[in-house]
Amino acid sequence: MFKVLIVDDDVGFCNMLKSYLTRKGFQVDEAFSYQEAIKLLSDRRYDAILSDFRLPDKSGFELLKDITTKTPDSLVIIMTAYADIRMAVKAIKLGAYEYVTKPVNPDEIYLFLKNGLKTSVISSGPPSLKSSNDNKSTKVLEYVFANSPESLAIHKYIDLVAPTDMSVIIQGESGTGKEYIARKIHAQSNRHDFPFVAIDCGALSKELAGSEFFGHIKGSFTGALNDKIGQFEVANGGTLFLDEIGNLSYEVQVKLLRAIQERKIKKIGSNKDISVNVRIITASNEDLAKAVKNGSFREDLYHRLNEFSVLVPPLRERKEDIVVFAEFFLKKANEELGRSVNSIPDDIMDHFYRYTWPGNIREVKNVIRRAVLLSIDDKITVESLPHEIIFSDFLKQDMLTANNHDLKSHTGHTEKEVIISTLEKAKFNKSKAARILNIDRKTLYNKIKQYGISLD
Repeated sequence: MFKVLIVDDDVGFCNMLKSYLTRKGFQVDEAFSYQEAIKLLSDRRYDAILSDFRLPDKSGFELLKDITTKTPDSLVIIMTAYADIRMAVKAIKLGAYEYVTKPVNPDEIYLFLKNGLKTSVISSGPPSLKSSNDNKSTKVLEYVFANSPESLAIHKYIDLVAPTDMSVIIQGESGTGKEYIARKIHAQSNRHDFPFVAIDCGALSKELAGSEFFGHIKGSFTGALNDKIGQFEVANGGTLFLDEIGNLSYEVQVKLLRAIQERKIKKIGSNKDISVNVRIITASNEDLAKAVKNGSFREDLYHRLNEFSVLVPPLRERKEDIVVFAEFFLKKANEELGRSVNSIPDDIMDHFYRYTWPGNIREVKNVIRRAVLLSIDDKITVESLPHEIIFSDFLKQDMLTANNHDLKSHTGHTEKEVIISTLEKAKFNKSKAARILNIDRKTLYNKIKQYGISLD
């Protein structure tokens, strides 16, 4: 029986979720503050922790950091209000498995627990390390071919660099698909029959990194109860993907540079060199060139890694891709959940295009999966969307704010400007413009005639 800890200062919510998960077969404890959670974590081990982002005494970040230190193999799901969405994305980087927005749907929580705990059971290492040893025979990766100019350029770069042995740096915000690009490079390379090993450097402490990269021998340090093979050795012949490499300490960067230059490693506690042949692909959501200038990243390591670079734009800068990813994840969610939601209506896509997607492609996946779970008909409805899609301030970036869309809040010359702007944004699709303005088509036609607005 899996053990789950719920951390939230809302007693009623905790009781509701505990009752639901208990009926689903989980053993559930509750904590109403950071301190209570830490005490429980000191006394027992939990397979999963569901934590509110805003706790009365400390933030969910602080708890997440403690969990990754004390029980790195525990699954962590952050529960957050839409206003904290950017922080929730950062929590993923720090090791959280997923985030869900409030009000929380218990079925969604159950789905994440079911999938996440199943993955952690079959994994050979802690989920927080995100380590994997995949080769062609054990994993088939589905590729999504988006069609914006930016995405087409990325695929062109992949085709060019994949057959070479050049080291690659992939830079982009969290959730933009950096690991997907790394896997595609590996799949199209001459190393595709050898392992692809991914390590989340953001989850590695200075003490743990050396052992994870190079391995150790039994008794080399406190806690080294058995010999361990490092990921360089596991990836031999294939590709080693170092995600969020900018988080490595300066000392670990020195050791990493030596291993890459000399193609040799030493296990901790050993004097024996082991020859390795791996291709290095790295990813970062920060500008590593700036990190070099401010002294937090070694310049020699940067130049060794930066034989070829790929910049991945955020989804808000390539909005043509939203429909491609939405439809792809719709198909996957139907298969996963046993549903038959087969369409995304135009008004839903309007909301998607106006939203800035701070969580990028990962957030699209979560939103679609949630919508499919909540939809009762064969199409996604507005009611199935998270609140931040409809009401958040993120709508301001590419269109007018939600209040300005509503024509009823404007009069006179301002009203005319709102209509003209909305028609332009809707590419003069009057039905779409009427929906955005929260009026019917007849009223829109009357307003167009009243103000003498040209549709040419």
